Amino acid sequence: MGYMRAEEILPIEIIELIQQYIDGETIYIPRKPSNRQAWGTGTETKQELLRRDRQIYEEHRAGSSIEELAGKYYLSEKSIQRILRIQRDSRKHGISENME
Repeated sequence: MGYMRAEEILPIEIIELIQQYIDGETIYIPRKPSNRQAWGTGTETKQELLRRDRQIYEEHRAGSSIEELAGKYYLSEKSIQRILRIQRDSRKHGISENME
């Protein structure tokens, strides 16, 4: 998402109409629902986090404490607990490891 100057892309009539509601301020114009993408689309971030979460789960099963994992991965203990719960539930319910 980038910053664009209204006068470079919009007709003056539309700019004047918008100025009736907000003048000289920055606004966010959301994408049309048909153009929205799921979080992580176009990057490897989602897959990297899934790999990290599986690693955290395996390390916990191997004996690492929640406190140790929180320190190692720079996460709060609550975040580690949430990751462990989600990983445990996904395995219990047979949810694919390659969730997207």
